[in-house]
Order: sequence, then C-alpha cells, then structure tokens
Amino acid sequence: MNNKKHIKQLIAIGLCATFGLTGVLFADSNHHQAYANPSAQITSSSKADQIIKSGSRFMGVPYTFGARSGDTNTFDCSSFTQYLFKQIGIDLPRSSIEQSHVGQKVSKSDLQVGDLVFFSTTDRNGHGNVNHVAIYAGNGRILHTYGSPGVTFSDLDAPTWKDGYVGARRVL
Repeated sequence: MNNKKHIKQLIAIGLCATFGLTGVLFADSNHHQAYANPSAQITSSSKADQIIKSGSRFMGVPYTFGARSGDTNTFDCSSFTQYLFKQIGIDLPRSSIEQSHVGQKVSKSDLQVGDLVFFSTTDRNGHGNVNHVAIYAGNGRILHTYGSPGVTFSDLDAPTWKDGYVGARRVL
C-alpha cells in the first residue's frame, strides 16, 4: 500500500473523532475509505456548547414570571432552560422544582457546561424551596434569566447565587 492511502484514512478517521462522529472503515483489497455514520449522536460537550451558544443569542430578553413555554419574547428561568434543551431534543418539565428531579445528581465541584444548577430562597416558615434554575456555562458562570437583566450570565460565586445554591443535575 502506498502512504497516500494511509494518510487519507487517518485524516478521515481524525475528522470523525474531532467532530464526535463514529467512523466505520470499509476495506477490501483495492479500496480503503472511512465513512462517517450520519446517525451518530453529537457528544455531550457539543450539545452543551450548542445550548450556551443558543442561549447567548437571547441576552437581555426580558424576564416574566410564568412565561409561556416556547415563547421567545420573554422567559422565566424554567421556560428558558426548557426551551434551550428542547432545541437539542431533550424535553424538560416546565417548573424549576420539577427540573430539579431529572437527570443525574452532580456535585458542585464536578459541574460541567450544560448542567442544570438550582437555587433556593427560604419561605416564611424557614423551608428552602427550589425556585430558580440556571445552566452552568463554565468558568464559574451560569446562564439564566431573572429580574431586570433578563437573560444574562452571572458569577456562580456571587453572594446571591452562592448562598442560594441547592444542587445540580446532569441531563446531557
């Protein structure tokens, strides 16, 4: 075999690995070609990056408590996460408290981009309730919507978010 065929094989296989595609190498005595599997799933990190990129396009979109699912003119925290995850084929429940029960529990030290992060405030009786959800965006930041900034990035270690942190779930 000549070296050009081997180089083409390695490039094709490398491209498949780079883009998260599974490759199948078909070979016979005369032909060597790699084919990407078109039904291969996108990797979790690619999906997470897609969620953050998509969510970033909504920067400043106003927050409205109880915003309707699927409405992109206004969001509340859980309609925002529900909308973004639906864009990559993952159906989340409507409320932040319901979303806090899906996926796998993740420790704060093991957060990955795309993880759902949950927060709580204490009610009049001193009970904490999950009442806010955000998406971990990496580098200690969360992507979410609340109050007057609307859709925004926030520092997870800012007092409001650090003090109200409840936990995280991985659904990717």
